[in-house]
Amino acid sequence: MASLPNLPADTQTRADALREALATRVVVADGAMGTMLQAQEPTLEDFQQLEGCNEILSVTRPDIVRSVHEAYFAVGVDCVETNTFGANYSALAEYEITDRNFELSEAGARVAREVADRFTAETGQQRWVLGSMGPGTKLPTLGHIGYTTIRDAFQVNAEGLLTGGADALLVETTQDLLQTKSAIIGARRAMEALGVSVPLICSVTVETTGTMLLGSEIGAALTSLEPLGIDMIGLNCATGPAEMSEHLRYLARNARIPISCMPNAGLPVLTKDGAHYPLSAS
Repeated sequence: MASLPNLPADTQTRADALREALATRVVVADGAMGTMLQAQEPTLEDFQQLEGCNEILSVTRPDIVRSVHEAYFAVGVDCVETNTFGANYSALAEYEITDRNFELSEAGARVAREVADRFTAETGQQRWVLGSMGPGTKLPTLGHIGYTTIRDAFQVNAEGLLTGGADALLVETTQDLLQTKSAIIGARRAMEALGVSVPLICSVTVETTGTMLLGSEIGAALTSLEPLGIDMIGLNCATGPAEMSEHLRYLARNARIPISCMPNAGLPVLTKDGAHYPLSAS
């Protein structure tokens, strides 16, 4: 890409405020995105004939995506994640639209930015946008995809998110430490290219086996990732809060940076209507 659009004028100010909040208090983020989108029954036309590619809805049905962000902000969360979990090379390659990486990343961030700014203005409570950078579907450690290929694509992903107005970059649901590193390095390169410094959050996924998918324990993840200059480390997905507690305790005792936790609502129970998560807010 020869040149990039300018960032929103107050990007660095918002990013600095978020970094301060992460260092001094509990910051509350949103919950699931995909299930909230699917509940509104988007059509095959909405998906541009690419059924299941939720990221396209940020372009074709921003009203649906906007309503999800509104629902979370309405109950008081500080941050929402962008609808960009699958806006990465390997996930988009399955739909043969890798050339839309920047477009879909920017669109997802822009929709979330518009809602966040409106709620900030209406309530006086600063709201932020976390640019979601999902893991994709290929594991470089197993040779599914080349490291440089996904590193460079993650940079495009991050550039789109920042251009659209993300206040932080969230490398999430990571299962392979080499893939995680590629996303973090890609995110850092994007910040350098755009001349901005936003919080970089990394959230790994530890399975019920007690390790990441490829066998890395939480200690190995912390040792590998903290030196890369991330602002926060944590866990998300795969298990409920009870199963995460031991790994979070390790991070709390050993990490030199703030930690995050975004568990599922317990372990899923399969029913005739699909997966059901047993925990509730009460």
